[in-house]
Amino acid sequence: MHSGPRVGVYVDAENVRYNGGYQMRYDVLRRFAGREDGMIQRLNTYVAYDEERAREDTEYAKKTRAYQQMVRDFGWKINVKIVRRYTDEAGNVSTKANSDLDMAVDAMLQAEKLDQVILVTGDGDFLQVVEALQNRGCRVELIGFRNVSRQLQQEVDAFWSGFLIPDLLPVTYEPRNEWGKPGSCVRGVCTKWFPDKGYGFLRFMDRISPELWTTDPRDPVSPYISVFCHANEVADEVSEDLLMNRETILEFYLAESEQKDNGLVANNVRLAFNVNR
Repeated sequence: MHSGPRVGVYVDAENVRYNGGYQMRYDVLRRFAGREDGMIQRLNTYVAYDEERAREDTEYAKKTRAYQQMVRDFGWKINVKIVRRYTDEAGNVSTKANSDLDMAVDAMLQAEKLDQVILVTGDGDFLQVVEALQNRGCRVELIGFRNVSRQLQQEVDAFWSGFLIPDLLPVTYEPRNEWGKPGSCVRGVCTKWFPDKGYGFLRFMDRISPELWTTDPRDPVSPYISVFCHANEVADEVSEDLLMNRETILEFYLAESEQKDNGLVANNVRLAFNVNR
């Protein structure tokens, strides 16, 4: 008998796309959702489709169909919201394709069969949805990229930056990137920095694991790796204040340490994203 949690995942695709998550990999997201031997019950993504543009732009229509088919192949249900155009009195045209209500209703109706809900969004409008799901006994986790509501992060049971989940968001300029291997590009955070000594330590998630709560890299079951970083490898844009802010997301290359067996050092450390910028 399956003992893992029953999991439902709900992706606010337009919010993700406009806030740094363009090219997010749905296969990796599914793997992350089932990391605790979870039984995947619902995989829902809510996307916008511009029918008017599709009639005029065959390339857009073709790419959209191909993308949706790829996502379906990974086992996701695609909920399409048609883009609507509105013209005001001054003749200005605006578009709207908000799926928030559809996503919220689906999550609430389906929660009866779920133990864990993962919301992929940064929209603070889901705050009451999170509270309602928790009151129904669901554990609620949040994955977001840029512009994630602070209140939403604090309300959920766990928040994961999509930038830090291995391979969830590809490093576009490194198409053959092997996340976590020497020579690869990864994203992580600074855990310790010694300004007077000119060095510190960065940490990155090496693999998707049920032990993500074990954040101490010294623990044998921890999926996190600690990396030595010298100040000379840090870009000028990354100030000491940013380094010592755990919400600062860094992007860097890994190299083998010449001083420590099986150790890693960080090269070319730069700012990937900071919530306060």
